[in-house]
Amino acid sequence: MSPYAVFLLYLLAILGFVGFTLLLNRLLGPRPAPTDVKLEPFECGATVIDPTNVKAVPIKYYAVAIVFILFDLETVFLFIWALGAQPLTGFMLVTFFIFVFLLVLILLYVYRAKLLEAVTR
Repeated sequence: MSPYAVFLLYLLAILGFVGFTLLLNRLLGPRPAPTDVKLEPFECGATVIDPTNVKAVPIKYYAVAIVFILFDLETVFLFIWALGAQPLTGFMLVTFFIFVFLLVLILLYVYRAKLLEAVTR
């Protein structure tokens, strides 16, 4: 059997199990009625004044989130590279140093742009 067929069967089994459990939850799960007690504020003690008044997240946090995701993904790629570079050749070392050089450039950009200082102020 092809590895792709095995992967497809595994994926279908996972999706089928998730769908089955969600269906069972929908059919057999409790359906609480929205009573006045159920709609009261929980733990905070403050009543809701305007439920549509949702404050936007300041834009400075988006830059930090993007940098975090970038470094997080690059760390994952470093682990993948380390596992895939078993016969360590000169080409593999060059690609590693290019990758680390790009990481350092991004880190210098974050430092010079003072992205983290803008959030902590």
